[in-house]
Amino acid sequence: MESAVAPPRSSAPADDGRTRDRVSALLLEHGPQTATELAARLGISPAAVRRHLDSLVAAGRIEERVARDAHRGRGRPARRFHLTDAGRSAFPHAYDDLALTALRYVAAAGGPDAVRAVAEQQLAGLEARASSAVQSAVDAAGGAPVDRAQALAAALTAEGYAATASAISGGGQLCQHHCPVAHVAAEFPQLCEAETAVIGRLVGSHVQRLATIAHGDGICTTHLPGPLRPGNRTAPARPVPGERAAPHSAPTSQSSSTAPEIDRERTPA
Repeated sequence: MESAVAPPRSSAPADDGRTRDRVSALLLEHGPQTATELAARLGISPAAVRRHLDSLVAAGRIEERVARDAHRGRGRPARRFHLTDAGRSAFPHAYDDLALTALRYVAAAGGPDAVRAVAEQQLAGLEARASSAVQSAVDAAGGAPVDRAQALAAALTAEGYAATASAISGGGQLCQHHCPVAHVAAEFPQLCEAETAVIGRLVGSHVQRLATIAHGDGICTTHLPGPLRPGNRTAPARPVPGERAAPHSAPTSQSSSTAPEIDRERTPA
């Protein structure tokens, strides 16, 4: 006699994930709620919903707070669960669409130079923050371009770029494995150009963009030169946020540009 085959059961982890997504959605739609309120909306027991809430708190997606009116009445104070910024970021958003609309308007009104000015302004804060990290590398190791790149990679990672730096034959490479503005930069390459300029100023040397995520590559790759040759300007003593090339001096018979420059012709559009 053949034994009955048990019907397939759904995956518990998948069910848990769906329930936690529903909890987050309820908090987004109805605002902060208690475990009892969430349990009633979900149709499960308060003990069961508490397990999901504990998991969401551990993941940083929600947080528990004492209700403002908790001192009123008897019994234990009511505790409500709130979505965190990380929890909200998991939901779809239209930031890219908003940025594209704004930059298209800027381009139509002021042309490419106006878009470039917006890109430079956007990156000014990042450059200021990364400058402090690079300066520490200068003080500790003398400020070679590759040493600066290591410090810059750590600073960019803290900004969400997932960056790494490594030494290679003839110099080094700075790789960014994530680009927060890739979709916008695909239409407006001025963002990539401005970012490359920031990297050049912070490492104190000419740099060359070899690949960008916005152009369809897997990672953004920037080539850094090897040790500077005698006669070339060494790395600046202090990378100043927003620093630009020094004013032109009076013409001489032998003039040469010594400021770090960017190979824009090879920057992917």
